[in-house]
Amino acid sequence: MKQYTYLVALILCACTANISEKTSGGNWLTFRGNAAMSGYTDVQLPEKPVLYWTYKSELRTSSSPLVYNSTVYWCDARGRIQGVDTEGKLRFSYSFGTAIDATPIISDSVLYIGRIDGIISALSLATQDTLWNYETWGQISASPNIIDFEGRKAVVCGSYDYFLYCLDCRDGSEINRYESENYINGAVAQWKDYVIFGGCDGWLRIVDCHTGIQTDSLIADAYIPATPAVSGDYCYVADYSGNIYEVFLNNGKFERNRKIVESKNESSAFVSVPAVSNKTLYIVSDDRYLYAVNRSDGTVNWKYLLKGNTGESSPVVCGDKVIACTKSGLISILDAKSGKLKWEYDAGEQILASPAITKGHFYVLTSKGTLFCFGE
Repeated sequence: MKQYTYLVALILCACTANISEKTSGGNWLTFRGNAAMSGYTDVQLPEKPVLYWTYKSELRTSSSPLVYNSTVYWCDARGRIQGVDTEGKLRFSYSFGTAIDATPIISDSVLYIGRIDGIISALSLATQDTLWNYETWGQISASPNIIDFEGRKAVVCGSYDYFLYCLDCRDGSEINRYESENYINGAVAQWKDYVIFGGCDGWLRIVDCHTGIQTDSLIADAYIPATPAVSGDYCYVADYSGNIYEVFLNNGKFERNRKIVESKNESSAFVSVPAVSNKTLYIVSDDRYLYAVNRSDGTVNWKYLLKGNTGESSPVVCGDKVIACTKSGLISILDAKSGKLKWEYDAGEQILASPAITKGHFYVLTSKGTLFCFGE
């Protein structure tokens, strides 16, 4: 078992999630539930979940499911967008005809997606037409994010051409771009009028959406494979060496930072995105544990040994429970405070995606393209 030492620092003031950092109701529009990528929702999971139905697309995917207006959407490796209604019936199908790795995002009945051929596309879910395409110079594996600033919406997405692009949602016109120093794999997290992202070069960066200019940066001990998570004025990000960093954000700057988890084992890694509640951070490690870490002092509230290999799926904290999926196909729901296992289900297929949570239901998509719908 890999060991971690937890650094105890001065107790920082507790943060509360604002409206952009939590998700409630019937929609789940991005793979982390909100623009802050916090993986937090106040929607409660069912006490005794029941499998309602499954839908087998039989096409491999690395996408997480999204929910919009009672339809569950995802993309497969061949570039087809599918939509299934609440009874498990196929209601939407559209093909881009090219490979897609990333999870899309939905805003105002438009789905935005980055493609392996380097094109960012906007697809109308109402008319099933491509509204616009924007071509970059490298493949896109990062999921896009939608941010609000200056009275308009913009889609922000990174590419393997080292650039982070900010495009007008209306027509795909370029607002600005920022050049990093390596591939951009993960999605950006929004904080006020800024976006925060990590990269293969090991840097955490914050960029002003108005100008496309970097306002600050922070070097990690290893490359950052996953998306940061923001809660209040705090950002949390994990690196491939098994460290978790907490950064206090102020006026576009990384004002204070510390490691709240520090690995002593070179083979340890975090490849999932943290889920952040008001007081606790939840994250899955490649040592197969789901950790609950106290945000104020870095102590471990509890850790739970998941069954099988963990993989890239990221947990979601749902009120008083947390849900986590594994590469071995296990779906686990635990009490968020105590870490006690409340419910478990074996999907029988590999899971790399994060779950989607709506009122009364939650959805899990396997890598083989099987969608599971659970309810009360």
